[in-house]
Amino acid sequence: MDPATSTATLQDDSEPSSIWGWWPSWRPTSAAILKSAEAKILTRVQNDMWARYVTLPNQERIWTLTVTNKSAPKPKQQAPSKTPLVMVHGFGAGVGLWVKNLDRLSHSRPLHAFDLLGFGRSTRPAFPSDATQAEDIFVSSIEQWRQSLGLDDMILLGHSLGGYLATSYAIRYPARVKHLILVDPWGFPDRNQPVAAEAEGTQVVKRPTLPLWVKAVVSVLGFFNPLAVIRAAGPWGPGLVTRFRQDFKIKFEDLFDDDTMTNYIYHCNAQTPSGETGYWAMMESLAWAKRPMLQRVDQLPASLPVSMLYGDRSWMTSSSGHEAARIRGQAYTRVELIKDASHHVNNDQPEIFNNMVEEICNSVD
Repeated sequence: MDPATSTATLQDDSEPSSIWGWWPSWRPTSAAILKSAEAKILTRVQNDMWARYVTLPNQERIWTLTVTNKSAPKPKQQAPSKTPLVMVHGFGAGVGLWVKNLDRLSHSRPLHAFDLLGFGRSTRPAFPSDATQAEDIFVSSIEQWRQSLGLDDMILLGHSLGGYLATSYAIRYPARVKHLILVDPWGFPDRNQPVAAEAEGTQVVKRPTLPLWVKAVVSVLGFFNPLAVIRAAGPWGPGLVTRFRQDFKIKFEDLFDDDTMTNYIYHCNAQTPSGETGYWAMMESLAWAKRPMLQRVDQLPASLPVSMLYGDRSWMTSSSGHEAARIRGQAYTRVELIKDASHHVNNDQPEIFNNMVEEICNSVD
């Protein structure tokens, strides 16, 4: 990072010890290596950035980035601060995967991004096997995180699993969310119920078409946690991720000409399994939730605007978004399909995504 154009403040405490401490001799990973992999990615952030742990009342810690626009003119009189944007990543990810979005989306308002409990660099507690209890732990940790930061309200954006959890959070704490932005959200359709096809107007059960890498993981893992194969592969794990997730190398080739991003994904997911165990408790299969969000979306207050952004090449179906809009009736529910984007909309089409999210945020204040 060029110190003349950006300022990064990093606060890092020693990582908690783990009963799995002997595993790095087999798996070529550690908390320190994950820290270094993430730091390399975050050198691309040009705005002011404060990275630190936010400690919850139970002493669990959430790894958090706060990004603000260093070049914004300082008003002579203090203007009311704009509603912060809070970004929640998806399954198996971390704050590093927002690297193409952090600068632009912090242009006019504070931006906070954090590693979900059990993922990335956050604390990795044990999760129960009950779907409701696991979801409650995720959602409660987000609320405790909000309280610890002292945020009154926010524009809440969630991708994939993060979209599912952001919706659950908004149902429980609607007064804290000014606009809910869902990006290719996971866990919405009911596996056994038809949803309206957006074009034909007929009732069909639209099942997501899983990409080849997902099918491969499913066939290998069977009844194991979704990312167990990465850990079981030991020293071959990094190569396995690079082989199956070449798409990530391509998505970020304008920033890195090496395996920076696939290495980051590996080290995020080769650590002690935790958040993925919570995800495993909540899912019926990789594409379906035990408690589908379409069964609960009517619990969102009609006064809460919702925007749902899908990639037109994603294995998530936008039909769920149109069904959510139908269920919500007259409540504001916007569904957008972004051309030439897969599941990771924000990285496939970052300029379009950033423009769209910034427009939504500007509609709030």
